[in-house]
Amino acid sequence: MQGGRIPFAGQVQNYQTAVQTLISILGDQDTASDRLSKCIFSVGMGSNDYLNNYFMPAFYNTGSQYTPEQFADSLIADYRRYVQVLYNYGARKVVMIGVGQVGCSPNELARYSADGATCVARIDSAIQIFNRRQVGLVDEMNTLPGAHFTFINAYNIFSDILANAASYGFTETTAGCCGVGRNNGQVTCLPYEAPCSNRDQHIFWDAFHPSEAANIIVGRRSYRAESPNDAYPMDIATLASV
Repeated sequence: MQGGRIPFAGQVQNYQTAVQTLISILGDQDTASDRLSKCIFSVGMGSNDYLNNYFMPAFYNTGSQYTPEQFADSLIADYRRYVQVLYNYGARKVVMIGVGQVGCSPNELARYSADGATCVARIDSAIQIFNRRQVGLVDEMNTLPGAHFTFINAYNIFSDILANAASYGFTETTAGCCGVGRNNGQVTCLPYEAPCSNRDQHIFWDAFHPSEAANIIVGRRSYRAESPNDAYPMDIATLASV
Protein backbone atom coordinates (compact mmCIF):
# COMPACT_ATOMS: atom_id res chain seq x y z
CA MET A 1 0.00 0.00 0.00
CA GLN A 2 1.41 3.36 -1.01
CA GLY A 3 2.30 5.36 2.07
CA GLY A 4 1.97 2.39 4.39
CA ARG A 5 4.12 2.16 7.48
CA ILE A 6 6.15 -0.80 8.72
CA PRO A 7 5.44 -1.47 12.42
CA PHE A 8 8.28 -1.78 14.92
CA ALA A 9 7.95 -5.59 14.88
CA GLY A 10 8.30 -5.58 11.09
CA GLN A 11 11.34 -3.32 11.21
CA VAL A 12 13.02 -5.62 13.72
CA GLN A 13 12.21 -8.60 11.51
CA ASN A 14 13.77 -6.77 8.54
CA TYR A 15 16.87 -6.17 10.66
CA GLN A 16 17.12 -9.88 11.47
CA THR A 17 16.95 -10.66 7.75
CA ALA A 18 19.61 -8.03 7.02
CA VAL A 19 21.92 -9.56 9.64
CA GLN A 20 21.59 -12.99 8.03
CA THR A 21 22.48 -11.42 4.68
CA LEU A 22 25.47 -9.67 6.24
CA ILE A 23 26.71 -12.96 7.69
CA SER A 24 26.51 -14.60 4.28
CA ILE A 25 28.38 -11.69 2.66
CA LEU A 26 31.16 -11.54 5.27
CA GLY A 27 31.45 -15.30 5.56
CA ASP A 28 30.97 -15.91 9.27
CA GLN A 29 29.00 -14.73 12.27
CA ASP A 30 32.00 -13.48 14.29
CA THR A 31 33.04 -11.05 11.56
CA ALA A 32 29.46 -9.81 11.20
CA SER A 33 29.13 -9.41 14.97
CA ASP A 34 32.32 -7.35 15.08
CA ARG A 35 31.03 -5.04 12.35
CA LEU A 36 27.62 -4.66 13.98
CA SER A 37 29.14 -3.86 17.37
CA LYS A 38 30.67 -0.73 15.84
CA CYS A 39 27.38 0.52 14.37
CA ILE A 40 25.06 3.00 16.09
CA PHE A 41 21.39 2.05 16.05
CA SER A 42 18.66 4.62 16.63
CA VAL A 43 15.20 3.60 17.80
CA GLY A 44 12.20 5.59 18.93
CA MET A 45 8.59 4.82 19.71
CA GLY A 46 5.72 6.21 21.71
CA SER A 47 4.59 9.49 20.15
CA ASN A 48 1.83 7.97 18.04
CA ASP A 49 0.82 5.60 20.83
CA TYR A 50 -0.14 8.70 22.81
CA LEU A 51 -1.18 11.11 20.04
CA ASN A 52 -3.15 8.67 17.92
CA ASN A 53 -4.28 6.13 20.49
CA TYR A 54 -4.22 6.81 24.23
CA PHE A 55 -5.47 10.39 23.90
CA MET A 56 -7.90 9.67 21.07
CA PRO A 57 -10.92 8.39 23.03
CA ALA A 58 -13.31 8.72 20.10
CA PHE A 59 -11.47 5.89 18.34
CA TYR A 60 -9.62 3.91 21.04
CA ASN A 61 -10.48 2.83 24.58
CA THR A 62 -6.92 2.52 25.90
CA GLY A 63 -7.32 5.82 27.78
CA SER A 64 -10.09 4.32 29.89
CA GLN A 65 -8.60 0.82 30.06
CA TYR A 66 -5.17 1.83 31.36
CA THR A 67 -3.82 4.36 33.82
CA PRO A 68 -0.88 6.37 32.43
CA GLU A 69 1.46 4.13 34.46
CA GLN A 70 -0.11 0.95 33.10
CA PHE A 71 -0.01 2.21 29.53
CA ALA A 72 3.67 3.17 29.88
CA ASP A 73 4.43 -0.27 31.30
CA SER A 74 2.66 -1.91 28.37
CA LEU A 75 4.67 0.11 25.85
CA ILE A 76 7.93 -0.60 27.67
CA ALA A 77 7.19 -4.35 27.66
CA ASP A 78 7.01 -4.21 23.85
CA TYR A 79 10.06 -1.95 23.68
CA ARG A 80 12.07 -4.34 25.86
CA ARG A 81 11.19 -7.31 23.68
CA TYR A 82 12.25 -5.60 20.47
CA VAL A 83 15.51 -4.04 21.69
CA GLN A 84 16.43 -7.40 23.18
CA VAL A 85 16.13 -8.87 19.68
CA LEU A 86 18.36 -6.07 18.34
CA TYR A 87 20.93 -6.94 21.01
CA ASN A 88 20.66 -10.68 20.30
CA TYR A 89 21.39 -9.92 16.65
CA GLY A 90 24.52 -7.91 17.30
CA ALA A 91 23.43 -4.35 18.13
CA ARG A 92 25.61 -2.99 20.94
CA LYS A 93 25.43 0.79 20.56
CA VAL A 94 21.76 1.78 20.69
CA VAL A 95 20.27 5.26 20.96
CA MET A 96 16.73 5.36 22.33
CA ILE A 97 14.99 8.63 21.46
CA GLY A 98 12.52 9.82 24.09
CA VAL A 99 9.13 11.31 23.30
CA GLY A 100 8.94 15.10 23.15
CA GLN A 101 6.31 17.45 24.58
CA VAL A 102 3.33 16.03 22.73
CA GLY A 103 0.99 18.15 24.87
CA CYS A 104 2.45 21.29 23.27
CA SER A 105 1.82 20.30 19.65
CA PRO A 106 -0.66 22.43 17.68
CA ASN A 107 -3.11 19.53 17.41
CA GLU A 108 -3.28 18.96 21.16
CA LEU A 109 -3.41 22.70 21.84
CA ALA A 110 -6.29 23.01 19.40
CA ARG A 111 -8.18 20.12 20.98
CA TYR A 112 -7.54 20.53 24.69
CA SER A 113 -5.88 23.85 25.60
CA ALA A 114 -8.26 26.52 26.93
CA ASP A 115 -6.20 29.39 25.56
CA GLY A 116 -4.55 27.59 22.64
CA ALA A 117 -1.13 28.28 24.14
CA THR A 118 -0.85 26.43 27.46
CA CYS A 119 0.55 22.92 27.00
CA VAL A 120 -1.78 20.10 27.99
CA ALA A 121 -0.46 18.93 31.37
CA ARG A 122 -2.17 15.54 31.52
CA ILE A 123 -0.65 14.56 28.18
CA ASP A 124 2.85 15.75 29.03
CA SER A 125 2.62 14.06 32.42
CA ALA A 126 1.86 10.72 30.75
CA ILE A 127 4.75 11.23 28.32
CA GLN A 128 7.15 11.86 31.19
CA ILE A 129 6.10 8.60 32.86
CA PHE A 130 6.94 6.71 29.66
CA ASN A 131 10.26 8.54 29.28
CA ARG A 132 11.26 7.65 32.83
CA ARG A 133 10.50 4.02 32.06
CA GLN A 134 12.83 4.30 29.06
CA VAL A 135 15.67 5.45 31.30
CA GLY A 136 15.08 2.35 33.41
CA LEU A 137 15.16 0.19 30.27
CA VAL A 138 18.48 1.75 29.27
CA ASP A 139 19.92 0.84 32.68
CA GLU A 140 18.52 -2.67 32.32
CA MET A 141 19.99 -3.22 28.84
CA ASN A 142 23.37 -1.84 29.90
CA THR A 143 23.79 -4.77 32.31
CA LEU A 144 24.22 -7.03 29.25
CA PRO A 145 27.78 -7.81 28.07
CA GLY A 146 29.14 -5.15 25.72
CA ALA A 147 25.91 -3.13 25.64
CA HIS A 148 26.03 0.66 25.38
CA PHE A 149 22.46 1.94 25.34
CA THR A 150 21.72 5.62 25.79
CA PHE A 151 18.58 7.74 26.14
CA ILE A 152 18.08 11.06 24.36
CA ASN A 153 15.82 13.29 26.41
CA ALA A 154 13.90 14.93 23.57
CA TYR A 155 11.33 16.13 26.09
CA ASN A 156 13.94 18.18 27.96
CA ILE A 157 15.46 19.56 24.76
CA PHE A 158 12.08 20.54 23.37
CA SER A 159 11.03 22.06 26.68
CA ASP A 160 14.10 24.31 26.56
CA ILE A 161 13.34 25.33 22.97
CA LEU A 162 9.79 26.30 23.93
CA ALA A 163 10.89 28.17 27.05
CA ASN A 164 13.61 30.10 25.22
CA ALA A 165 12.06 30.33 21.77
CA ALA A 166 13.23 33.88 21.01
CA SER A 167 16.87 33.05 21.74
CA TYR A 168 16.64 30.28 19.15
CA GLY A 169 15.09 32.63 16.58
CA PHE A 170 11.50 31.40 16.85
CA THR A 171 8.57 33.81 16.81
CA GLU A 172 5.72 31.28 16.54
CA THR A 173 5.54 28.59 19.23
CA THR A 174 1.97 27.31 19.12
CA ALA A 175 0.84 27.13 15.48
CA GLY A 176 1.93 24.99 12.57
CA CYS A 177 3.50 26.52 9.49
CA CYS A 178 0.65 24.95 7.54
CA GLY A 179 -2.66 23.40 8.48
CA VAL A 180 -6.24 24.41 9.08
CA GLY A 181 -8.22 25.71 12.05
CA ARG A 182 -7.16 26.68 15.54
CA ASN A 183 -3.35 26.73 15.84
CA ASN A 184 -3.28 25.35 12.27
CA GLY A 185 -3.72 22.14 14.20
CA GLN A 186 -7.28 20.93 13.75
CA VAL A 187 -6.47 19.62 10.28
CA THR A 188 -2.86 19.06 9.31
CA CYS A 189 -1.23 20.36 6.10
CA LEU A 190 -3.41 19.86 3.03
CA PRO A 191 -2.28 19.06 -0.53
CA TYR A 192 -1.49 22.23 -2.50
CA GLU A 193 -1.81 24.39 0.62
CA ALA A 194 0.79 27.16 0.66
CA PRO A 195 2.86 26.91 3.86
CA CYS A 196 3.91 29.96 5.85
CA SER A 197 6.65 32.14 4.41
CA ASN A 198 8.70 32.20 7.65
CA ARG A 199 9.02 28.47 8.34
CA ASP A 200 12.35 28.85 10.16
CA GLN A 201 10.59 30.99 12.77
CA HIS A 202 8.02 28.28 13.53
CA ILE A 203 8.74 25.58 16.09
CA PHE A 204 6.11 23.37 14.45
CA TRP A 205 5.82 22.52 10.79
CA ASP A 206 2.32 21.04 10.97
CA ALA A 207 -0.23 19.89 13.53
CA PHE A 208 2.13 17.30 14.98
CA HIS A 209 5.72 17.61 13.81
CA PRO A 210 8.50 20.06 14.69
CA SER A 211 9.88 22.23 11.90
CA GLU A 212 13.23 21.57 10.28
CA ALA A 213 14.68 24.46 12.29
CA ALA A 214 13.54 22.88 15.57
CA ASN A 215 14.70 19.42 14.51
CA ILE A 216 18.16 20.72 13.75
CA ILE A 217 18.45 21.94 17.34
CA VAL A 218 17.20 18.61 18.72
CA GLY A 219 19.63 16.74 16.47
CA ARG A 220 22.57 18.92 17.47
CA ARG A 221 21.88 18.54 21.18
CA SER A 222 21.31 14.81 20.79
CA TYR A 223 24.72 14.44 19.22
CA ARG A 224 26.54 16.70 21.65
CA ALA A 225 24.59 17.46 24.83
CA GLU A 226 24.34 21.10 25.87
CA SER A 227 22.71 20.22 29.20
CA PRO A 228 23.33 17.31 31.58
CA ASN A 229 19.66 16.42 31.07
CA ASP A 230 19.90 16.11 27.28
CA ALA A 231 21.18 12.53 27.29
CA TYR A 232 21.66 9.60 29.67
CA PRO A 233 24.18 8.18 30.34
CA MET A 234 25.99 9.76 27.35
CA ASP A 235 25.35 11.76 24.20
CA ILE A 236 25.74 10.27 20.72
CA ALA A 237 29.20 11.79 20.21
CA THR A 238 30.44 9.99 23.33
CA LEU A 239 28.69 6.78 22.27
CA ALA A 240 30.48 6.94 18.92
CA SER A 241 33.84 7.01 20.68
CA VAL A 242 33.13 4.04 22.98
